[in-house]
Amino acid sequence: MSGHSKWATTKRHKAVIDAKRGKTFSTLSKDISLAARDGGSDINFNARLRVVVQKAKEANMPADNIKKAIQKGTGELPGMSIEELIYEGYIAGGVGVIIEVTTDNKNRAASDIRSVLTKGGGNLASPGALMFNFQRMGQFFISKEEVTENKLMEIALDAGAEDIKSDGPDFEVLCPISAYYTLDQAITGANIKCLSSEIAYVPNSIIQITDAELASKILKTIEKLEDLDDVKNVFANFDIDDSIETN
Repeated sequence: MSGHSKWATTKRHKAVIDAKRGKTFSTLSKDISLAARDGGSDINFNARLRVVVQKAKEANMPADNIKKAIQKGTGELPGMSIEELIYEGYIAGGVGVIIEVTTDNKNRAASDIRSVLTKGGGNLASPGALMFNFQRMGQFFISKEEVTENKLMEIALDAGAEDIKSDGPDFEVLCPISAYYTLDQAITGANIKCLSSEIAYVPNSIIQITDAELASKILKTIEKLEDLDDVKNVFANFDIDDSIETN
């Protein structure tokens, strides 16, 4: 999402809508279970679980739901078998997408994703077809009203940040995956609130979209992908020209 100021804003707004209709709770529950399954139930010794639980609390997920998700992950409660998968594909304008999935039925997930991509003027690609154009990194978006650039640089660079971008209305902080949880703790410890934070697929190069109709088609396809129950996140290598109005 590097450089996608309009899309970043759209995603944050949509997250609020998703939370109201339960999609965010479902995704968080899966993430909590997976984190507990892989690293145990103690957030003091499981950094991934600690971060996901914090996100769940920020989304106002009930404490009982969080507890049950952890217990399903550790096997204390029965739960479905969840897989983490990555799909790659193309949509209108030759834009490449990386789709993160958490599912109990990979055949259903693949079929649903293929259908959305095809209807959006694209196609499902073979594994590895687009990965060369993306880097998997920690990515944080922070409002410029939240902190000064100098203070953010001091905190972030000391905690392992690789780059801080200040173009657009927000700061974008990037770091290696190995530094993500340390950086998250440093930002949280400094009482700085992130607009969003995640381990993302950040594009190495961007396709600039200057046509309003094409921009609308791209955004609608991504929204349909994100609406799928099995889809956790969507990353793409495009940017929308500031002069374009999208809806």
